[in-house]
Amino acid sequence: MRLHLVSPDVLPSLSSVLEAWWKLALDAELWRSAGASLYRGAAGLALAVVAGGALGIAMAWWRPVNALASPLVEALYPMPKSALIPVTVLWLGFGDGSKILLIFLGCMLPVTLGAFNGARSSDQALVWSARSMGASRLAVLRDVVLPSALPELLNGIRTAIALSFILLVSSELIVARSGLGYLIGFLGEGGVYDAMFAVVLTVAFLGFFADRLYLLLYNRVLRWRE
Repeated sequence: MRLHLVSPDVLPSLSSVLEAWWKLALDAELWRSAGASLYRGAAGLALAVVAGGALGIAMAWWRPVNALASPLVEALYPMPKSALIPVTVLWLGFGDGSKILLIFLGCMLPVTLGAFNGARSSDQALVWSARSMGASRLAVLRDVVLPSALPELLNGIRTAIALSFILLVSSELIVARSGLGYLIGFLGEGGVYDAMFAVVLTVAFLGFFADRLYLLLYNRVLRWRE
């Protein structure tokens, strides 16, 4: 039952959105767009996890690295990451590279801070004990610091996953010729609002599914803490 408070041209009914989604699901364009978006998001996120994790731990473990990188990280963290879209397009054009770079730059910061905070919170008593027993600095980093940093690092990655979907759709809405964000903009400009909302729901479902899947991995990785 509809109350007719909002025009169906502006906010279509759920039944019409679901019907539009089913029609889109039968069309290969939805799956091609989803594949292109997931590739960009996964590539940018993977690079951010590797680089951000390494940078955060290096900042916590080596003071010169912290002195050089900390001001840059603190300056970039509060900046809206979508502001980097024109920069990445200027550098790499309208292809996949600019979207991957944007996601990499935006998602690297929460991963870096998570790794940094986790490594800095390592139990100093364990570090001193390991060093007094003759463990090398690298061995202490591997056996003491990295396990201590893991929970905060994983929390940073979870934040980065959510941010990757935001940056992905934002960049595809503005500068893309394929992807779910591009499809949302294309359908919206054409006035096909039920199909547009269907694609929005698809993005929301993919984000939710990615978060739930990551939580399963998170709990499995940290099961040793129990």
